[in-house]
Amino acid sequence: MTTVFWLQTGACGGDSLAILGAEAPSLEQLLAMHDIELLWHPSLSHQSMRRHDELYTRIIAGEQSLDILCIEGSIVTAPRGTGLYDSYRGQAKMDMARRLAEHAGAVVAMGTCAAFGGVHAATPNPGDCIGLQFDRDRPGGLLPPQWRSRRDLPIVNIAGCPAHPHAMTQILAWLATGLPLALDELNRPKDFFNTVVHQGCTRNEYHEYDIEEREPGGRACLFFNLGCQGPMTQAVCN
Repeated sequence: MTTVFWLQTGACGGDSLAILGAEAPSLEQLLAMHDIELLWHPSLSHQSMRRHDELYTRIIAGEQSLDILCIEGSIVTAPRGTGLYDSYRGQAKMDMARRLAEHAGAVVAMGTCAAFGGVHAATPNPGDCIGLQFDRDRPGGLLPPQWRSRRDLPIVNIAGCPAHPHAMTQILAWLATGLPLALDELNRPKDFFNTVVHQGCTRNEYHEYDIEEREPGGRACLFFNLGCQGPMTQAVCN
């Protein structure tokens, strides 16, 4: 049995919504086929918050095993490094994330916010938001670059806004199976982030023949005249 706890920090809930659209495997297949127990999810768990509090306390005390910790949302550190702009019952979510991470076999950043700070970390960043192990593109977020989980893994960053549903379910299946996971320099799974979005784009062929749109609304490539970043963006195929 692989246990999973899903913590939501500064987030819109988009990654939780996206994972419901997964088909290969679906969320239901993931849990059933890989013997995963979802201890807690803020939207999908039907128990009261008392159950959440009990699980959190038992994990921190070492009484409940935690194999995979999923965190969705940027880490809010304001005001003045306390994190209390995003708190639960007087405790900063950033402190909850840090304490849970110390007990987890693997920690997965679900989406760009959890991985790098996301849109919340854009200037002027009033919440002083950061990622779990990156501050935008710089190593070092809530946890230092050298931090490793119990399975000797850094934070696994499944980037995307929201993250691709199949990237989320397949990486969770990968971790539950115990297979070795190769990561790139941004701690993203190499098998999902080794190509650019442009390669999977339906407009790719137009680009090859230098057929470029000058105004939105057409079917040709949007790169040269309309600013599409697909040829430079490493991500799961669109």
